[in-house]
Amino acid sequence: MLLIRRTCASIGALIFAASMVTSGVAGEELKPGMILNQQTWQLADGKLPPEILKHYKEGDYINPIVAWPKDFFVWPEDFFEATKANEGKYDIGAEGQVIEKATGKQPAYVLGFPFPTIDENDPNAASKVIWNFFYRTWYFGNATNESQVNWVNRRGLERRTDVVASFRYFDGVPVADREENPLNLLNQFLTVVKTPVDLNGTAALSWRYRDPTKRDSSWSFVPALRRVRAVSPANRSDGFLGSDMSQDDGPFFDGKPEDFSWTLKGSKDMLRIIDPLSLENKANLEWLEDGGWRAQWPDLPFIGYMKEGWEGVPWASATGALALRPHWVLEAVPKDKYYLYGKMEIYIDQITYQGSWNSKYSWKGELLNTYQVMNFIPKEVTRPDGTKDWVQGSSMAFQCAENIKRDQATVAGIKSSPRSGFDSNIEFDDNYFEMSTLNRFGK
Repeated sequence: MLLIRRTCASIGALIFAASMVTSGVAGEELKPGMILNQQTWQLADGKLPPEILKHYKEGDYINPIVAWPKDFFVWPEDFFEATKANEGKYDIGAEGQVIEKATGKQPAYVLGFPFPTIDENDPNAASKVIWNFFYRTWYFGNATNESQVNWVNRRGLERRTDVVASFRYFDGVPVADREENPLNLLNQFLTVVKTPVDLNGTAALSWRYRDPTKRDSSWSFVPALRRVRAVSPANRSDGFLGSDMSQDDGPFFDGKPEDFSWTLKGSKDMLRIIDPLSLENKANLEWLEDGGWRAQWPDLPFIGYMKEGWEGVPWASATGALALRPHWVLEAVPKDKYYLYGKMEIYIDQITYQGSWNSKYSWKGELLNTYQVMNFIPKEVTRPDGTKDWVQGSSMAFQCAENIKRDQATVAGIKSSPRSGFDSNIEFDDNYFEMSTLNRFGK
Protein backbone atom coordinates (compact mmCIF):
# COMPACT_ATOMS: atom_id res chain seq x y z
CA MET A 1 0.00 0.00 0.00
CA LEU A 2 1.56 3.30 -1.10
CA LEU A 3 1.18 6.94 -0.20
CA ILE A 4 1.12 8.55 -3.62
CA ARG A 5 0.10 11.97 -4.86
CA ARG A 6 -0.24 12.32 -8.60
CA THR A 7 -1.83 14.89 -10.90
CA CYS A 8 -4.27 13.30 -13.32
CA ALA A 9 -4.74 14.59 -16.85
CA SER A 10 -7.59 17.08 -17.20
CA ILE A 11 -10.91 15.35 -17.65
CA GLY A 12 -13.37 18.11 -16.77
CA ALA A 13 -14.45 18.60 -20.39
CA LEU A 14 -15.65 15.01 -20.56
CA ILE A 15 -18.43 15.78 -18.10
CA PHE A 16 -20.27 17.89 -20.62
CA ALA A 17 -19.52 15.76 -23.67
CA ALA A 18 -20.85 12.49 -22.28
CA SER A 19 -24.38 12.79 -23.63
CA MET A 20 -23.27 13.83 -27.13
CA VAL A 21 -20.30 11.63 -28.04
CA THR A 22 -20.52 8.10 -29.39
CA SER A 23 -17.69 5.70 -30.02
CA GLY A 24 -17.20 2.02 -30.50
CA VAL A 25 -15.67 -0.34 -33.02
CA ALA A 26 -15.96 -4.11 -33.00
CA GLY A 27 -13.05 -5.61 -31.08
CA GLU A 28 -12.15 -2.31 -29.42
CA GLU A 29 -11.32 -2.21 -25.71
CA LEU A 30 -12.89 0.24 -23.29
CA LYS A 31 -10.34 2.89 -22.38
CA PRO A 32 -10.12 6.42 -20.94
CA GLY A 33 -11.43 9.08 -23.28
CA MET A 34 -14.29 6.94 -24.52
CA ILE A 35 -17.96 7.28 -23.65
CA LEU A 36 -19.93 4.32 -22.32
CA ASN A 37 -23.35 4.51 -23.92
CA GLN A 38 -25.78 2.62 -26.15
CA GLN A 39 -23.14 2.22 -28.87
CA THR A 40 -20.31 0.98 -26.64
CA TRP A 41 -22.05 -0.92 -23.84
CA GLN A 42 -20.72 -4.31 -25.03
CA LEU A 43 -17.21 -3.19 -24.06
CA ALA A 44 -18.30 -3.08 -20.41
CA ASP A 45 -19.73 -6.62 -20.36
CA GLY A 46 -18.59 -8.29 -17.13
CA LYS A 47 -17.33 -4.98 -15.73
CA LEU A 48 -20.65 -3.81 -14.28
CA PRO A 49 -23.51 -5.50 -12.40
CA PRO A 50 -25.95 -6.82 -15.05
CA GLU A 51 -28.74 -4.45 -13.99
CA ILE A 52 -26.39 -1.47 -14.38
CA LEU A 53 -24.96 -2.64 -17.72
CA LYS A 54 -28.53 -2.93 -19.00
CA HIS A 55 -28.98 0.83 -18.51
CA TYR A 56 -26.08 1.55 -20.86
CA LYS A 57 -27.39 -0.98 -23.37
CA GLU A 58 -30.79 0.73 -23.42
CA GLY A 59 -29.40 4.28 -23.52
CA ASP A 60 -30.47 5.08 -19.96
CA TYR A 61 -26.96 5.85 -18.67
CA ILE A 62 -24.23 7.81 -20.48
CA ASN A 63 -20.85 8.43 -18.82
CA PRO A 64 -17.24 9.10 -19.86
CA ILE A 65 -14.43 6.66 -19.07
CA VAL A 66 -11.53 8.17 -17.12
CA ALA A 67 -8.18 6.91 -15.89
CA TRP A 68 -7.85 6.08 -12.21
CA PRO A 69 -4.57 4.14 -11.93
CA LYS A 70 -4.47 1.41 -9.30
CA ASP A 71 -1.54 3.06 -7.55
CA PHE A 72 -3.14 6.51 -7.34
CA PHE A 73 -4.77 7.54 -4.10
CA VAL A 74 -4.07 10.18 -1.48
CA TRP A 75 -3.77 8.56 1.93
CA PRO A 76 -3.85 10.66 5.12
CA GLU A 77 -0.49 10.14 6.80
CA ASP A 78 -1.85 9.02 10.17
CA PHE A 79 -4.26 6.59 8.53
CA PHE A 80 -1.47 5.20 6.33
CA GLU A 81 0.99 4.72 9.21
CA ALA A 82 -1.67 3.19 11.49
CA THR A 83 -2.62 0.73 8.75
CA LYS A 84 0.96 -0.47 8.44
CA ALA A 85 1.13 -0.91 12.21
CA ASN A 86 -2.10 -2.96 12.17
CA GLU A 87 -0.60 -5.78 10.07
CA GLY A 88 -1.30 -9.07 11.87
CA LYS A 89 -2.69 -7.30 14.94
CA TYR A 90 -6.43 -8.02 14.61
CA ASP A 91 -8.77 -10.88 13.78
CA ILE A 92 -12.52 -11.59 13.53
CA GLY A 93 -14.30 -12.84 16.64
CA ALA A 94 -17.05 -15.44 16.95
CA GLU A 95 -19.79 -12.80 16.58
CA GLY A 96 -18.15 -11.16 13.56
CA GLN A 97 -16.52 -8.32 15.52
CA VAL A 98 -12.94 -7.05 15.34
CA ILE A 99 -10.75 -8.49 18.12
CA GLU A 100 -7.12 -8.24 19.16
CA LYS A 101 -5.19 -11.39 18.39
CA ALA A 102 -3.11 -11.01 21.52
CA THR A 103 -6.04 -10.80 23.95
CA GLY A 104 -9.05 -12.10 22.03
CA LYS A 105 -10.90 -8.97 23.17
CA GLN A 106 -12.42 -6.08 21.27
CA PRO A 107 -10.01 -3.14 21.01
CA ALA A 108 -11.16 0.14 22.52
CA TYR A 109 -10.28 2.01 19.33
CA VAL A 110 -8.84 1.31 15.89
CA LEU A 111 -7.24 3.73 13.44
CA GLY A 112 -6.54 2.78 9.82
CA PHE A 113 -7.50 -0.44 8.07
CA PRO A 114 -7.58 -3.16 10.75
CA PHE A 115 -6.78 -5.71 8.03
CA PRO A 116 -4.14 -4.33 5.62
CA THR A 117 -3.78 -7.68 3.83
CA ILE A 118 -6.74 -9.80 2.70
CA ASP A 119 -6.19 -13.48 1.96
CA GLU A 120 -8.93 -14.74 -0.36
CA ASN A 121 -8.65 -18.19 1.21
CA ASP A 122 -9.31 -16.85 4.71
CA PRO A 123 -12.86 -17.87 5.79
CA ASN A 124 -13.15 -14.45 7.45
CA ALA A 125 -11.94 -12.53 4.38
CA ALA A 126 -15.34 -10.98 3.61
CA SER A 127 -15.82 -9.77 7.20
CA LYS A 128 -12.35 -8.21 7.11
CA VAL A 129 -13.15 -6.40 3.86
CA ILE A 130 -16.35 -4.88 5.24
CA TRP A 131 -14.61 -3.75 8.43
CA ASN A 132 -11.92 -2.07 6.31
CA PHE A 133 -14.72 -0.28 4.47
CA PHE A 134 -16.21 1.00 7.72
CA TYR A 135 -12.94 2.16 9.28
CA ARG A 136 -12.07 4.05 6.11
CA THR A 137 -15.54 5.69 6.15
CA TRP A 138 -15.39 6.66 9.82
CA TYR A 139 -11.95 8.25 9.54
CA PHE A 140 -13.41 11.44 8.02
CA GLY A 141 -15.37 12.08 11.20
CA ASN A 142 -18.50 13.92 12.22
CA ALA A 143 -20.64 15.43 9.49
CA THR A 144 -23.92 17.21 8.81
CA ASN A 145 -25.41 17.19 5.33
CA GLU A 146 -28.39 19.20 4.08
CA SER A 147 -29.54 17.01 1.25
CA GLN A 148 -32.39 16.48 -1.14
CA VAL A 149 -34.05 13.06 -1.24
CA ASN A 150 -35.76 12.79 -4.60
CA TRP A 151 -38.32 10.28 -5.89
CA VAL A 152 -37.68 9.91 -9.65
CA ASN A 153 -39.51 7.88 -12.27
CA ARG A 154 -39.23 7.61 -16.05
CA ARG A 155 -41.15 10.86 -16.48
CA GLY A 156 -38.83 12.84 -14.25
CA LEU A 157 -38.85 14.19 -10.68
CA GLU A 158 -41.95 12.99 -8.86
CA ARG A 159 -41.41 14.26 -5.32
CA ARG A 160 -38.67 15.97 -3.32
CA THR A 161 -37.88 16.17 0.37
CA ASP A 162 -35.12 18.11 2.10
CA VAL A 163 -33.43 16.48 5.08
CA VAL A 164 -30.64 17.30 7.50
CA ALA A 165 -28.58 14.20 8.29
CA SER A 166 -25.98 14.29 11.06
CA PHE A 167 -23.35 11.63 11.83
CA ARG A 168 -21.18 11.26 14.93
CA TYR A 169 -18.37 8.68 15.11
CA PHE A 170 -16.55 7.32 18.16
CA ASP A 171 -14.18 4.87 16.47
CA GLY A 172 -11.83 5.09 13.50
CA VAL A 173 -11.48 8.89 13.65
CA PRO A 174 -8.09 10.63 13.98
CA VAL A 175 -6.64 10.51 17.48
CA ALA A 176 -7.19 14.25 18.03
CA ASP A 177 -10.90 13.86 17.26
CA ARG A 178 -11.67 10.99 19.67
CA GLU A 179 -14.47 11.67 22.13
CA GLU A 180 -15.28 10.12 25.49
CA ASN A 181 -17.37 7.02 24.94
CA PRO A 182 -18.89 5.74 28.19
CA LEU A 183 -21.70 3.89 26.36
CA ASN A 184 -19.23 2.04 24.10
CA LEU A 185 -20.86 3.42 20.97
CA LEU A 186 -19.68 3.09 17.38
CA ASN A 187 -21.73 5.97 16.04
CA GLN A 188 -24.90 8.00 16.30
CA PHE A 189 -27.12 9.19 13.47
CA LEU A 190 -29.91 11.79 13.38
CA THR A 191 -31.99 12.82 10.40
CA VAL A 192 -34.66 15.52 10.39
CA VAL A 193 -37.03 16.23 7.50
CA LYS A 194 -37.47 19.94 6.68
CA THR A 195 -39.71 19.88 3.59
CA PRO A 196 -42.38 19.33 2.28
CA VAL A 197 -44.86 20.66 4.84
CA ASP A 198 -46.62 17.33 5.38
CA LEU A 199 -43.32 15.69 6.43
CA ASN A 200 -41.73 18.64 8.19
CA GLY A 201 -40.51 17.60 11.65
CA THR A 202 -40.32 13.87 10.96
CA ALA A 203 -37.12 12.68 12.62
CA ALA A 204 -35.16 9.48 13.20
CA LEU A 205 -32.36 8.76 15.67
CA SER A 206 -30.08 5.71 15.88
CA TRP A 207 -27.31 4.60 18.21
CA ARG A 208 -24.99 1.80 17.18
CA TYR A 209 -23.00 -0.04 19.85
CA ARG A 210 -19.55 -1.61 19.66
CA ASP A 211 -20.87 -4.64 21.56
CA PRO A 212 -21.49 -7.17 18.75
CA THR A 213 -24.45 -8.72 20.58
CA LYS A 214 -26.26 -5.44 21.24
CA ARG A 215 -28.74 -4.37 18.59
CA ASP A 216 -29.03 -0.78 17.43
CA SER A 217 -31.23 1.54 19.43
CA SER A 218 -33.55 3.43 17.08
CA TRP A 219 -36.30 5.95 17.66
CA SER A 220 -38.53 8.04 15.44
CA PHE A 221 -40.73 11.10 15.85
CA VAL A 222 -43.81 11.31 13.63
CA PRO A 223 -45.55 14.73 13.73
CA ALA A 224 -49.03 13.21 13.40
CA LEU A 225 -48.47 11.24 16.62
CA ARG A 226 -46.50 13.92 18.49
CA ARG A 227 -44.63 11.10 20.22
CA VAL A 228 -41.21 9.47 20.14
CA ARG A 229 -41.44 5.76 19.35
CA ALA A 230 -38.81 3.00 19.53
CA VAL A 231 -38.24 1.26 16.20
CA SER A 232 -36.96 -2.26 15.49
CA PRO A 233 -33.45 -2.38 13.95
CA ALA A 234 -34.93 -4.57 11.20
CA ASN A 235 -36.84 -1.47 10.03
CA ARG A 236 -33.53 0.07 8.95
CA SER A 237 -33.89 -1.93 5.74
CA ASP A 238 -37.30 -0.41 4.96
CA GLY A 239 -37.69 2.53 2.61
CA PHE A 240 -37.08 5.87 4.32
CA LEU A 241 -40.30 7.93 4.15
CA GLY A 242 -41.65 5.38 1.70
CA SER A 243 -38.78 5.90 -0.74
CA ASP A 244 -36.54 3.23 -2.26
CA MET A 245 -33.63 4.25 0.00
CA SER A 246 -33.17 2.87 3.51
CA GLN A 247 -31.23 3.85 6.61
CA ASP A 248 -28.98 0.84 6.05
CA ASP A 249 -27.91 2.36 2.73
CA GLY A 250 -26.27 5.41 4.30
CA PRO A 251 -23.04 6.45 2.57
CA PHE A 252 -23.02 3.04 0.83
CA PHE A 253 -23.77 0.26 3.31
CA ASP A 254 -24.63 1.07 6.91
CA GLY A 255 -25.91 -2.16 8.38
CA LYS A 256 -24.24 -3.49 11.52
CA PRO A 257 -21.60 -5.97 10.26
CA GLU A 258 -22.27 -8.49 13.03
CA ASP A 259 -25.94 -8.69 11.97
CA PHE A 260 -24.95 -10.40 8.70
CA SER A 261 -23.17 -13.53 7.52
CA TRP A 262 -20.42 -12.59 5.09
CA THR A 263 -18.96 -14.58 2.19
CA LEU A 264 -16.22 -13.53 -0.23
CA LYS A 265 -17.46 -14.44 -3.71
CA GLY A 266 -14.26 -13.43 -5.47
CA SER A 267 -12.47 -10.45 -6.98
CA LYS A 268 -12.72 -8.80 -10.39
CA ASP A 269 -12.01 -5.56 -12.24
CA MET A 270 -15.17 -3.46 -12.29
CA LEU A 271 -16.15 -0.01 -13.48
CA ARG A 272 -17.30 2.37 -10.75
CA ILE A 273 -18.68 5.92 -10.54
CA ILE A 274 -16.15 8.60 -9.60
CA ASP A 275 -16.33 12.38 -9.19
CA PRO A 276 -14.06 13.42 -12.10
CA LEU A 277 -13.27 16.80 -10.55
CA SER A 278 -12.08 15.01 -7.42
CA LEU A 279 -9.56 13.09 -9.54
CA GLU A 280 -8.21 16.45 -10.66
CA ASN A 281 -7.98 17.66 -7.04
CA LYS A 282 -10.43 20.47 -7.79
CA ALA A 283 -12.55 20.13 -4.65
CA ASN A 284 -13.16 23.49 -3.00
CA LEU A 285 -13.85 23.80 0.74
CA GLU A 286 -14.63 26.68 3.11
CA TRP A 287 -13.67 26.83 6.79
CA LEU A 288 -16.74 27.59 8.90
CA GLU A 289 -16.74 30.21 11.63
CA ASP A 290 -17.97 27.69 14.23
CA GLY A 291 -15.50 25.05 13.05
CA GLY A 292 -15.58 22.44 10.31
CA TRP A 293 -15.33 22.38 6.54
CA ARG A 294 -18.12 23.04 4.04
CA ALA A 295 -17.84 21.60 0.53
CA GLN A 296 -18.34 24.24 -2.18
CA TRP A 297 -19.74 22.58 -5.30
CA PRO A 298 -19.89 23.96 -8.84
CA ASP A 299 -23.32 24.66 -10.28
CA LEU A 300 -23.74 21.56 -12.45
CA PRO A 301 -26.77 19.47 -13.46
CA PHE A 302 -25.74 16.49 -11.35
CA ILE A 303 -28.72 14.24 -12.17
CA GLY A 304 -30.28 13.50 -15.56
CA TYR A 305 -33.59 15.29 -14.94
CA MET A 306 -31.64 18.47 -14.14
CA LYS A 307 -29.91 18.59 -17.52
CA GLU A 308 -31.58 20.18 -20.53
CA GLY A 309 -31.67 17.80 -23.47
CA TRP A 310 -30.74 14.78 -21.36
CA GLU A 311 -31.65 11.60 -23.26
CA GLY A 312 -30.97 9.04 -20.56
CA VAL A 313 -33.12 7.91 -17.66
CA PRO A 314 -33.99 10.87 -15.35
CA TRP A 315 -32.23 9.40 -12.26
CA ALA A 316 -28.87 8.79 -13.98
CA SER A 317 -25.66 10.52 -12.93
CA ALA A 318 -25.21 13.25 -15.54
CA THR A 319 -21.80 14.49 -14.36
CA GLY A 320 -20.11 11.37 -12.98
CA ALA A 321 -17.42 9.37 -14.76
CA LEU A 322 -16.52 5.67 -14.78
CA ALA A 323 -13.14 4.21 -13.88
CA LEU A 324 -11.94 0.61 -13.95
CA ARG A 325 -10.84 -0.61 -10.52
CA PRO A 326 -10.14 -3.96 -8.81
CA HIS A 327 -13.03 -4.98 -6.57
CA TRP A 328 -13.90 -7.46 -3.87
CA VAL A 329 -17.29 -9.10 -4.39
CA LEU A 330 -19.07 -9.88 -1.10
CA GLU A 331 -22.31 -11.64 -0.25
CA ALA A 332 -24.17 -10.52 2.86
CA VAL A 333 -27.06 -12.54 4.30
CA PRO A 334 -28.96 -10.95 7.24
CA LYS A 335 -29.31 -13.03 10.39
CA ASP A 336 -32.67 -11.38 11.11
CA LYS A 337 -35.34 -13.09 8.98
CA TYR A 338 -37.49 -9.97 9.24
CA TYR A 339 -34.91 -7.97 7.33
CA LEU A 340 -36.37 -6.78 4.01
CA TYR A 341 -33.65 -8.30 1.82
CA GLY A 342 -32.55 -11.92 1.90
CA LYS A 343 -29.18 -11.37 0.25
CA MET A 344 -26.98 -8.51 -0.92
CA GLU A 345 -24.10 -8.60 -3.40
CA ILE A 346 -21.70 -5.84 -2.49
CA TYR A 347 -18.78 -4.53 -4.57
CA ILE A 348 -15.93 -2.80 -2.72
CA ASP A 349 -12.74 -1.29 -4.16
CA GLN A 350 -9.79 -3.51 -3.23
CA ILE A 351 -7.39 -0.59 -2.78
CA THR A 352 -9.44 2.24 -1.28
CA TYR A 353 -12.20 0.09 0.33
CA GLN A 354 -14.85 2.49 -0.93
CA GLY A 355 -18.18 0.96 -1.94
CA SER A 356 -19.39 0.94 -5.53
CA TRP A 357 -22.50 -1.19 -6.14
CA ASN A 358 -24.95 -3.03 -3.88
CA SER A 359 -27.44 -5.43 -5.51
CA LYS A 360 -30.25 -6.50 -3.17
CA TYR A 361 -32.33 -9.66 -3.49
CA SER A 362 -35.51 -10.97 -1.90
CA TRP A 363 -35.48 -14.02 0.37
CA LYS A 364 -36.50 -15.99 -2.73
CA GLY A 365 -33.53 -14.71 -4.75
CA GLU A 366 -35.30 -12.10 -6.89
CA LEU A 367 -33.40 -8.87 -7.60
CA LEU A 368 -35.32 -5.99 -5.99
CA ASN A 369 -33.04 -3.00 -5.61
CA THR A 370 -29.60 -1.71 -6.49
CA TYR A 371 -27.66 1.01 -4.65
CA GLN A 372 -25.13 3.05 -6.60
CA VAL A 373 -22.73 5.63 -5.14
CA MET A 374 -20.10 8.04 -6.38
CA ASN A 375 -16.74 8.26 -4.66
CA PHE A 376 -13.97 10.76 -4.18
CA ILE A 377 -10.27 11.26 -3.54
CA PRO A 378 -9.44 12.55 -0.01
CA LYS A 379 -8.11 16.10 0.17
CA GLU A 380 -5.82 17.75 2.71
CA VAL A 381 -6.96 21.17 3.93
CA THR A 382 -5.50 23.68 6.38
CA ARG A 383 -7.44 25.55 9.06
CA PRO A 384 -6.81 29.26 9.67
CA ASP A 385 -4.71 28.28 12.73
CA GLY A 386 -2.49 26.02 10.61
CA THR A 387 -4.02 22.69 11.71
CA LYS A 388 -4.20 20.08 8.94
CA ASP A 389 -7.40 18.14 8.26
CA TRP A 390 -8.43 15.50 5.75
CA VAL A 391 -11.83 15.65 4.06
CA GLN A 392 -13.73 13.85 1.32
CA GLY A 393 -12.68 15.83 -1.76
CA SER A 394 -16.13 16.04 -3.34
CA SER A 395 -17.42 18.40 -6.02
CA MET A 396 -20.70 16.53 -6.51
CA ALA A 397 -22.46 13.44 -5.19
CA PHE A 398 -24.65 10.59 -6.39
CA GLN A 399 -26.43 8.11 -4.14
CA CYS A 400 -29.09 6.24 -6.07
CA ALA A 401 -31.37 3.46 -4.83
CA GLU A 402 -33.15 1.96 -7.84
CA ASN A 403 -36.30 -0.11 -7.47
CA ILE A 404 -35.89 -2.71 -10.22
CA LYS A 405 -39.46 -4.01 -10.27
CA ARG A 406 -41.13 -0.58 -10.26
CA ASP A 407 -38.60 1.02 -12.66
CA GLN A 408 -38.04 4.05 -10.43
CA ALA A 409 -35.35 5.35 -8.11
CA THR A 410 -34.59 7.55 -5.12
CA VAL A 411 -31.62 9.88 -5.48
CA ALA A 412 -29.90 11.60 -2.55
CA GLY A 413 -26.64 13.41 -1.90
CA ILE A 414 -27.61 16.57 -3.78
CA LYS A 415 -27.45 19.77 -1.75
CA SER A 416 -30.81 21.28 -0.83
CA SER A 417 -29.51 24.58 -2.23
CA PRO A 418 -26.12 25.76 -3.55
CA ARG A 419 -25.23 27.17 -0.11
CA SER A 420 -26.52 24.22 1.89
CA GLY A 421 -24.08 22.53 4.21
CA PHE A 422 -22.15 19.43 3.36
CA ASP A 423 -20.05 19.91 6.47
CA SER A 424 -17.33 17.70 7.95
CA ASN A 425 -14.90 17.79 10.91
CA ILE A 426 -17.58 19.43 13.05
CA GLU A 427 -18.40 19.19 16.75
CA PHE A 428 -21.83 18.53 18.25
CA ASP A 429 -23.32 19.52 21.60
CA ASP A 430 -23.25 16.67 24.10
CA ASN A 431 -27.05 16.26 24.02
CA TYR A 432 -27.51 16.60 20.24
CA PHE A 433 -28.08 12.87 19.71
CA GLU A 434 -30.46 12.39 22.64
CA MET A 435 -34.16 11.49 22.40
CA SER A 436 -35.00 14.97 23.66
CA THR A 437 -33.62 16.32 20.40
CA LEU A 438 -36.33 14.47 18.50
CA ASN A 439 -38.95 16.42 20.40
CA ARG A 440 -37.01 19.67 19.87
CA PHE A 441 -36.75 19.25 16.10
CA GLY A 442 -40.12 17.54 15.68
CA LYS A 443 -43.03 19.74 14.67
